[in-house]
Amino acid sequence: MKTRVVLMMTVIAFFGVTSVFGQVKTEKFKVYGNCGMCEDRIEKAANSVDGVTSADWNKETKKIEVKLDESKTDVHKVHMAIAKVGHDTEMHKAKDEVYNKLPGCCKYDRPEGKSGHDHGHDHGDHSHDGHSH
Repeated sequence: MKTRVVLMMTVIAFFGVTSVFGQVKTEKFKVYGNCGMCEDRIEKAANSVDGVTSADWNKETKKIEVKLDESKTDVHKVHMAIAKVGHDTEMHKAKDEVYNKLPGCCKYDRPEGKSGHDHGHDHGDHSHDGHSH
């Protein structure tokens, strides 16, 4: 009887741990940038999203690997956070005003056809400055 109780407790503990770790997902996607300063800025932005457990951007491949808890966030929010600090991603473009404030060494070649206009995606702080798009 004692063995059965221990076995049941082990099974319950295993499923509890599995359900917690089962929500962590790894995403990889392109983020435009150039240097170590870009790397710091991009990783800091990704890590600022609640639910992101790690972020690692590679300046050679221009790819970021993000581990996130899907019960707390989604990859869309990570793209938005990175674009908000001036770096274009596959999903979102940084606003021109933010990109233009980057240090010279961080001004990457922007992808063709992407002007930095949002096309309906809001990365700002929702303040209205009277400018129309």
